[in-house]
Amino acid sequence: MENRGLDYTALIISMIGALNWGLIGLFKFNLVSWIFGDMSWISRIIYVIVGICGLYLLSFIGRTGGDSNHA
Repeated sequence: MENRGLDYTALIISMIGALNWGLIGLFKFNLVSWIFGDMSWISRIIYVIVGICGLYLLSFIGRTGGDSNHA
């Protein structure tokens, strides 16, 4: 069973999280906090969703890592 929509959604959310971490590392600018407030409930939900997507992508790597015919 393929979950391409879920895979791509998790990948995009994780990429947004990576961009936020890049901004924090390079410029000490937290985009999530800037938009939604410093550790507000919505900021915390966003961080949790990004974390869940990152964990989900571990299974994505496991599903695609050994398949040399995967396009």
